[in-house]
Amino acid sequence: MALPPHPATPGRWVVMGVCGCGKSTVGAALAQLLAVPFLEGDKFHPAANVAKMSAGIPLDDADRAGWLQALAGEIGAARARGEGLVVSCSALKRRYRDLLRQADSELRFVHLHGARELIAERLRQRTDHYMPPALLDSQLRDLEPLQDDEAGFRLDIAMPPADLVARITAELRGAAM
Repeated sequence: MALPPHPATPGRWVVMGVCGCGKSTVGAALAQLLAVPFLEGDKFHPAANVAKMSAGIPLDDADRAGWLQALAGEIGAARARGEGLVVSCSALKRRYRDLLRQADSELRFVHLHGARELIAERLRQRTDHYMPPALLDSQLRDLEPLQDDEAGFRLDIAMPPADLVARITAELRGAAM
């Protein structure tokens, strides 16, 4: 879905997808380019969620509820201030994205997706994160891809992060993709 340009502010974005798809890398680069704050969604998980994931136990909807509310609060605060913001958040299910959109009806999503094998390889190479590669399949099972009626678009992570950010900013400017 093409997005209209937002001349007054770069708006609020959620970079979404399963673990290992590059949400943090792309989100941080996008925020830097747009000169807006970046929020690493994983830092908003309560200790109980981190412990559960570290033990290889998938989160359920109840586990994610408080985390999503905290992120929605940050998004809503940025909107109230009229500021741009980029958040990394798996946002795996439509109802999770709907909850985040309640904080900002203009919230836009970038769904990073790719081949399971590529994501699994990235997870195997990652050493600085509590999320074990074993949880990838549970996230893929839970994933409800961004739909055509949701503000945002999907990008294939086979592209380098710099190219992904360029595609996002082209959409922000209203350029043809």
